[in-house]
Amino acid sequence: MRTGYPTDLTESEWALVQPFVPPPTGAGAPRTVNFRSVLNSILYLNRTGCQWRMLPNDLGTPWQTVYAYFATWKRNGTWTRLNAALAAQVRVAEGRPDPTPSATCIDSQSVKGTECTESPGYDGGKKIQGRKRHILTDTLGLLLVVVVTAANVDDGAAAATVLGRLDPGVYSRVRAVFADQKYHNHAFEAWLSGHRPGVRLEISSRPPGATTFQPLRVRWVVERTFAWIGRCRRNSKDYERTESSSEAMVQVSSIRLMLRRLNKCA
Repeated sequence: MRTGYPTDLTESEWALVQPFVPPPTGAGAPRTVNFRSVLNSILYLNRTGCQWRMLPNDLGTPWQTVYAYFATWKRNGTWTRLNAALAAQVRVAEGRPDPTPSATCIDSQSVKGTECTESPGYDGGKKIQGRKRHILTDTLGLLLVVVVTAANVDDGAAAATVLGRLDPGVYSRVRAVFADQKYHNHAFEAWLSGHRPGVRLEISSRPPGATTFQPLRVRWVVERTFAWIGRCRRNSKDYERTESSSEAMVQVSSIRLMLRRLNKCA
C-alpha cells in the first residue's frame, strides 16, 4: 500500500491546480491518465533530483507518460499560466491590495551544466561552464518570469528578453524594476523607454567602502527566491537538455512553493 511522499499534492493543493489541467480534446480513445499522479511525479522529480527513468513505480504513472505531459505543458504554456495564477492568489492571501505588483526585482544566477546541456556558455566572472537563469520577481519574491540562456550572456543584454515576457496587459501596474549594477546598460534603458515607457529602472548599489555581503534595499528578495529554488535538487545544476525545459523546471519549483504558502494561508 502506497503511503505517499512529502511532495504529494494535498486535497486543497490539487483543488487549486486541477482547473489548469488541459481538458480532453475529444479525439482518440478516452483519457485514462490520472493527472494528479502525473503532477505528483513531476514534483517528486523536481524536489529529489532523480532521473526521469528513476521515478518510483508506486507513483502510479509510467515515466514516459509523465515526461510527455511535462513537455506538453511546457510547450502549451500550462506551467506559465499556473505560475502566474498562483502568484496572484498568494499576493491576495497574504494581504496585498492587488493581485499584480507595482514593483519588480530582476537578477541572474549562473549554474553548472552537464554533458547533456545544449549550447552552454562560460561565465568568466563566476568561473562556471553552463547556463544562466534570469528571473523577475515581485517584492514578495514570487516568480513572475524566468529566462534561461547560456552562461556567457550578459545580464543587461538578457534583461529586455525577461521584461519582454511580462505581459503589459496583465501587469499594467508595474512601475519599477529593482536591479544591481549589472543592469546599468544603455541598450536596456533604451528598450525600457521604447517598450515600457512607464517603467523606471532602480539600481541598488552597495554602500561605498563595503567589503562584505550586505542585503540591498528591496532587491534582496530576488536573492532569496534563488535560495528557495535551490532547495529543489533538480536545480542544483542545469540537468535539462534544452533551455525551455530548464525554465519549466524552475516554474515547477515556484509552483510547489506557492502551493505550500496557499495551504498555510487556508
